[in-house]
Amino acid sequence: MPLQANESLADLSVDARVHLKHHYQQEASLLAAAPGRVNLIGEHIDYCDGFVLPLAIDRHVVIAAALNNSGVARVRTTGEEEAVISLEGPQAPATPPWANYLRGVLEGFRLRGSWPVPGFNAVIVSNLPIGGGLSSSAALELAFATIVEGFVDTVLDTREKALLCQKAEHDFAGIPCGIMDQFASAFGQQDNLVLIDCQSQDPELVPFHSSDLSVLVANTMVRHKLADGEYRTRREETERALATLGRGSWREVASHDLESQKDELGDVLFRRARHVVTEIKRTAEAAEELRKDNYAALGPHMAASHQSLRDDFEVSCGELDLMVRIANEIGFEGGVLGSRMTGGGFGGSTVTLCRGEQLREIAARLSVAYEAESGNTPQLFATRPVQGARLL
Repeated sequence: MPLQANESLADLSVDARVHLKHHYQQEASLLAAAPGRVNLIGEHIDYCDGFVLPLAIDRHVVIAAALNNSGVARVRTTGEEEAVISLEGPQAPATPPWANYLRGVLEGFRLRGSWPVPGFNAVIVSNLPIGGGLSSSAALELAFATIVEGFVDTVLDTREKALLCQKAEHDFAGIPCGIMDQFASAFGQQDNLVLIDCQSQDPELVPFHSSDLSVLVANTMVRHKLADGEYRTRREETERALATLGRGSWREVASHDLESQKDELGDVLFRRARHVVTEIKRTAEAAEELRKDNYAALGPHMAASHQSLRDDFEVSCGELDLMVRIANEIGFEGGVLGSRMTGGGFGGSTVTLCRGEQLREIAARLSVAYEAESGNTPQLFATRPVQGARLL
């Protein structure tokens, strides 16, 4: 069946408890969940003081944990080496590398004075695809931070927790991400999108109450190896472009500023800058249309966003373009309101806003046509906005 059923959060929670019992012979005393995210519009501008419009999705990281009366955290997840993390002092990147996200979160708690953390055992389960552009790393960080909150008997302000997790990703995973992923996983609410002003770091809930619409996520099942390095390059290019323009923030830059300094920017930086300026404008306009329940107006904004990411920011790839083209060929009459790539790019997923009554037919057509042209079998699932990170 092309459209995957989501393993329920309740089932994931049972799995986590069972795995903790199997590996550590303990019953869980804490259980935390954090969702991934998909971004409806506003890509590669969270680190440019822009607006982004993600939603927390019905795919989660769940962690079950129990104290172990020691000075270490022992953490397991499927397919990876067990991480044994000393809780005696400052944290630093180490092996296994996957656990650096966790070490970064622990260091954040230590630096804020929520220390020491008592020793504990934990297992991680997830139905978020790794490398699918759906922020599995942010969900891992937020779920783990929520577990640590429970063990140190404190509740962080939601913004502080999201920023702590972002810093963990910067310092311990080496990914210079903006705030979108962690804010979406932290602030998400059922039947609401999260409009994030990345300059003020203020989130605003935007209602998504139309029950006849669904968000269809299509994982292309490809991830090109240049992704992480190119992400860093794009961020550096936007910084160079802003410096060339002589502005303190992208929010101070208008389209006519780019045209007047086109020669100074050069072709590449001009196109990077044009994406940033136009994507900020598109996202603000899309949020306004959502406030008016004018969902049909999102299609042109999503199409322009994908075109800009493909041509000006150059972070798309053939597989993403193919998936978007197929969705656009299905079109409005076939139930598709809009489609675009989502996430960092160079593979990963697309997001398609569609009518719920035509969802299964759309998913089937996307899957068959994409596999026929690419040779890859995609993973497709539908979601509505869900609640953010929390203890269960």
